[in-house]
Amino acid sequence: MLRRDPHAPPSLLAGYQMSSLFRFSRLKVKVNWLIADDAAHGTPNRMGKGLTCVCFKPKGSYERICINLTPLQEERLKRLKHRMKIHFDASRVEHQEALKALWSATYPGQELHGLVSDQWKEMGWQGRDPSTDFRGAGFISLENLLFFAKTFSTSFQRLLNKQGGKRSAWEYPFAVAGVNITYMIMQMLDLNAAKPKTFVRASFLQILSENEWAFDLLYCVAFMVMDKQWLERNATYMEFNDVLKSTRAQLEKEFLMDDVVQIEDMPSYSLLC
Repeated sequence: MLRRDPHAPPSLLAGYQMSSLFRFSRLKVKVNWLIADDAAHGTPNRMGKGLTCVCFKPKGSYERICINLTPLQEERLKRLKHRMKIHFDASRVEHQEALKALWSATYPGQELHGLVSDQWKEMGWQGRDPSTDFRGAGFISLENLLFFAKTFSTSFQRLLNKQGGKRSAWEYPFAVAGVNITYMIMQMLDLNAAKPKTFVRASFLQILSENEWAFDLLYCVAFMVMDKQWLERNATYMEFNDVLKSTRAQLEKEFLMDDVVQIEDMPSYSLLC
């Protein structure tokens, strides 16, 4: 798998004082703003059942937003977090079938000789056995690739076959890049953190209430953004991590736009076909 440098999470601060209660139209929920003293340090306490607290630092002051999750958001978040915890297990029949389904969706009509075969290298896996490449992101990364292949087959095939634009002589391996994109999104959304730290997660939870497949759709958008930036930078294999970082920055920027309330509202969604 390509080496990655995960973003270090920002520190959380305590010592908050109540400021005001208002309607945060971007998320369509009521939020509590609590202003922090720059000199106060520590970890904020959980402020009631079902609250998601988000900390950020605008121009030198520290603030926290507490959002009350709806039962639908709680349930969908629970299911998504469960998906993220499943490791790929080559001995499980359903995981074997998912791999076969990915092959069929990627190469329709082309017979697969085995779950361990040199054929997998054509898709951009590191070796004959693709199961060894799922360690970083687990089974959900395979589900993401399969979702992309079935939902946006034209875009999937264009990226797989490196069509369009001036391609590098040393291209990124398609499938392994896909696993890394899943991992990047998991880090960006920070869904497993006990205390969330960014508006991006809060925005995603609202989007998740609109569409249970928001994570998978976001994955497809992220793959397209990554390839677009790859071409714009005329990047090579050794620059993949830098391209992945700039892809994350672009996704975060679009998530915070006022008119983005579902994945389809993101400007980069138009890259899919």
